[in-house]
Amino acid sequence: MSEYVPPEVWTWDSTETNRFSNINRPIAGATHERALPVGAHPLQLYSLGTPNGQKVTIMLEELLAAGHEGAEYDAWAVNILTGDQFGSGFVEVNPNSKIPALVDRSGAEPVRVFESGSILVYLAERFGAFLAPSGPQRTEALNWLFWQMGAAPLLGGGFGHFYAYAPTKQRYPIDRYAMEVKRQLDVLDRHLATNRYMVGDTYTIADMAIWPWYGELVRGRLYKAGTFLAVHTYTHVGRWANEVAERTAVRRGVRVNTTWGDRPLAERHAASDLDEG
Repeated sequence: MSEYVPPEVWTWDSTETNRFSNINRPIAGATHERALPVGAHPLQLYSLGTPNGQKVTIMLEELLAAGHEGAEYDAWAVNILTGDQFGSGFVEVNPNSKIPALVDRSGAEPVRVFESGSILVYLAERFGAFLAPSGPQRTEALNWLFWQMGAAPLLGGGFGHFYAYAPTKQRYPIDRYAMEVKRQLDVLDRHLATNRYMVGDTYTIADMAIWPWYGELVRGRLYKAGTFLAVHTYTHVGRWANEVAERTAVRRGVRVNTTWGDRPLAERHAASDLDEG
């Protein structure tokens, strides 16, 4: 393979066709008019069952399991491979055109919330759950929440892309990002050696944010990279990942907005939707 020589000024080849053609482009904004559907509940989620989407559906299911009836929600699937995220209605909710996006219609005016970390904090504060209102525990939960927000793009957009999705396998980017992902797993493993959850013995939004990425990675369910990354060696992460995976709300949340797997559930409009199929 010949070495790529970057041009003096980069230009977008809009004629290139690949599986990500409807996701990646160098401009923002809507490409087509499409209003978002609205269901019966105050909380309207527009998402897909990827790790970032699972953070929010896990949180919502945890809130319901904890008895917060006001957390009932409608979840609508956004097909990012066909460009649903560039519809005018979605762009109004999230100008960055990324899932997940939430609209809270419980007040006089709808409140839009985008970025998965922001949604987790918003819901935690709205319902007074899974995040301490103040003090060191709150700070520690936010430390790890923002760690995940900064670290995961190197796992997903870095390692995951070049290892699992790039048209050709190239050693340099795979080695570079594999090294970083293993360093991140070591950070988690050292922390979880002396902590049951990310914040001591307390299950928080930090666990909900980190688990869909790193928990599922060490459980061999992300990028089929478990053997390559020797994930079995991160025993404390594995212990934590399996414990979180056993939570009923987690098992329910990971199914929402999925269009693949054994029990897909593209849309969720009632708790009973997850009791069926």
